[in-house]
Amino acid sequence: MLLKPLSLIDGDQITFKDTKKVFNLPKGFEAYALEVFKLQSEKCLPYKKFIENLRINPAEIKTSDEIPFMPVGFFKEFEIITGIEKPEVIFESSSTGKQGVSRHFVTDLSLYEESFSLCFENSFGLPANYCHLALLPGYLERKTSSLVYQVNGLMQTSQFKGDFYLNDYKALSEKLTYNEKHKIKTILWGVSFALWDLADKFPQKLNHTTIIETGGMKGKRTEITREELHNIIKDAFGINSVASEYGMTELLSQGYSTGNGVFKCPPWMKVIPRDINDPLSKRPFGQTCGLNIIDLANINSCSFIETSDLGRVYADGNFEVLGRFDHSETRGCNLMVP
Repeated sequence: MLLKPLSLIDGDQITFKDTKKVFNLPKGFEAYALEVFKLQSEKCLPYKKFIENLRINPAEIKTSDEIPFMPVGFFKEFEIITGIEKPEVIFESSSTGKQGVSRHFVTDLSLYEESFSLCFENSFGLPANYCHLALLPGYLERKTSSLVYQVNGLMQTSQFKGDFYLNDYKALSEKLTYNEKHKIKTILWGVSFALWDLADKFPQKLNHTTIIETGGMKGKRTEITREELHNIIKDAFGINSVASEYGMTELLSQGYSTGNGVFKCPPWMKVIPRDINDPLSKRPFGQTCGLNIIDLANINSCSFIETSDLGRVYADGNFEVLGRFDHSETRGCNLMVP
């Protein structure tokens, strides 16, 4: 590990929900982003070559707004590693298209574990206080899914026994009924099509369960908007809102919506709006744009990623996901087209 951006060092602060834990960014986000860029522009060879081809001199980059973002498709073509450390694991994306899978070479799993735990805590409180249940077909069958690794990691921290349910909707429904009867706070993680199936087959009233939809129809059911899907889920389970996770194989951090379709980043992650037609130009806040992401947890790969997602970014740093560019295959988390 070269640097650890989640260390508790003087800098920008955030106090986590329901705890007294304080997170500090070393030197503040801006200074740290520039430090990471300097490192990766030298030590991440595919990113270095990309910058050279743009005829950009890294020494002339003085603000984070000037940092070039590497297209996410590079993760399909190259080993994106900063430095010479060997990966502890290689996460791979799912894919329903013909463009292949993305591979994320993770050289420090402890950094990923710290990131996804704090990301969750930032939006929902301590993961240990929930029973985590997972309905993740399409991910569970793959041993290289970062989402399965994440959810399993959260399960291991919990005081309650969680479980994965592949296609056994009846067993999951019975577990939810048990947790509801005993008033156990529960997180149900689910891909879009499987949550829809569960809503159709086993509706029930949920008072102590938060549903986190992770996206991904993957051709299993008719593509509908996220709002339409959430309305189906809310009606089936008598809940007021459905939460969502924005995550990617290529990232080590996640954004969460607690029910309004607007995602919140952790303090070491930032979403930047880019112009739809000119990927090197920014877009004003509040307009439809391409989403660029700074993920400082990606210290050992690339922290500056030009995604294939369309959305809106707001002045407070929160963002919406509206779909994908036409040339992009449908895959991953929260990629439903409205």
